[in-house]
Amino acid sequence: MSLTLAPWIDVLALALCITFLSYVLAILLPFVRLEETPEGDADELDWHLLIPCLNEEAVISRTISRLRRTHPRVHVWAIDDDSSDATLALIEAAARDDDQVHLVRRTAPEAQQGKGAALNAGWRAIHQYLTTTSGQAYPTRAEQTIVGVIDADGMLDPRALTVLSGPRLFGDAKVGATQLQVRMINRGVEGRIDASDPAAPTWLGRMLVTLQDMEFRTVIAAMQHLRRTLGSVGMGGNGQFTRMSVLDTIAQEHGTPWHGALLEDFELGLHVLLAGRRNEYCNDVWVAQEGLPSVRALVRQRTRWAQGGMQCSRYLPAVLRSRHLTTPAALEICYFLLIPWTQLVGTVVYTAAWTFVATVAFSSVGGVGGWFLGGAWGLIPLIVAFGIAPLALWGPVYRIKAEPGTGKGGAVLLGLAYWLYSYLMIISVWRAAFRLLRSRSDWVKTDRIYTDLHPEPIPTPSMKEKHEQHTS
Repeated sequence: MSLTLAPWIDVLALALCITFLSYVLAILLPFVRLEETPEGDADELDWHLLIPCLNEEAVISRTISRLRRTHPRVHVWAIDDDSSDATLALIEAAARDDDQVHLVRRTAPEAQQGKGAALNAGWRAIHQYLTTTSGQAYPTRAEQTIVGVIDADGMLDPRALTVLSGPRLFGDAKVGATQLQVRMINRGVEGRIDASDPAAPTWLGRMLVTLQDMEFRTVIAAMQHLRRTLGSVGMGGNGQFTRMSVLDTIAQEHGTPWHGALLEDFELGLHVLLAGRRNEYCNDVWVAQEGLPSVRALVRQRTRWAQGGMQCSRYLPAVLRSRHLTTPAALEICYFLLIPWTQLVGTVVYTAAWTFVATVAFSSVGGVGGWFLGGAWGLIPLIVAFGIAPLALWGPVYRIKAEPGTGKGGAVLLGLAYWLYSYLMIISVWRAAFRLLRSRSDWVKTDRIYTDLHPEPIPTPSMKEKHEQHTS
């Protein structure tokens, strides 16, 4: 490596580190000052839940019955995307027994064109149902009609609709969409499944699930709270709720509410913001989904997310031109959309920087040992401060804000594990980039592993109760 180029690589690497550390601090500070979301009256709104289904026979019956039992006001729209298993028959049986359960059936060649296409079919079915039952009253009532998206294995907090109806969320006419906190339904499964079961997770699998739970309930939650302040909240694929009127507005301009990106959830949130409505995030109620206990499945999932983020980069000009977005909101959205690309650049820069360091170390008098004792040990605090600490700190934050039963030592170990876990995301970004170069946009569905972990809803403690648990 050229000695002339090496200092510039070091400067760029340091700049990337400082930018990342600044962002971590920016999302952490609002997160530690959470206030409880006030509740509202769920009866003042109409509720419809979309469940996209492709070969979901292992979970769909339980999911539908649980939603109808815990949320009797909701209409459940299960969208069968031409499943090859018993999913269709199970949905048909549920619909026969309950007139608030509806089947949306998709068949080839229209079926299996991605989650966004399935959700659009569900939106059209709801639109037809509402215009048929409400007639001329529909356009007015569409503003009070809320459409949620729940995964086929999803579980919705029993308090969700009450909190979503509150004055900070859909009780505010300016709010067009709201994203709930996401958590892993299978965290801590070792006490609830047979260890001799071939599907029983290994220690690594259980750790991966816990790290995903920590990621969603701390890192992503903190990002969303910063976005609340800036006005740039993003939607997720599970637990997103949108006014029907907003979906109709987006469809009038673009043909359908959801579009072709592999990150169709974030794409929808962008359209809500560009339409002049506000997105909100709620951390007090949750939707639960199955965490992935396999490195291969996790990398495949995150590759899809990274590629979807790259596809959404085409909205950068619209974001920067929008008169509905403040400058801070637009800059945050741009930063998020550029993350996959900066990770690609960062990988090259950091690899080059470490290559230069290794070259100097091995060519120094006294070898690597002499180089280190001669003052290179000063790199260690820099590595900890800029490379490890910004990621490892989320372990203790997870203990304080989400899982107070976690021991202090366990929280530190979780933080260090999350630092290593982050490298899987780098692998995913590079895989996504190669898929883009090859013009691949196919989607491989993740198989369900656990089928009966939580037959009943998990109670949600209030923020006061969580604080009391932690302080005790």
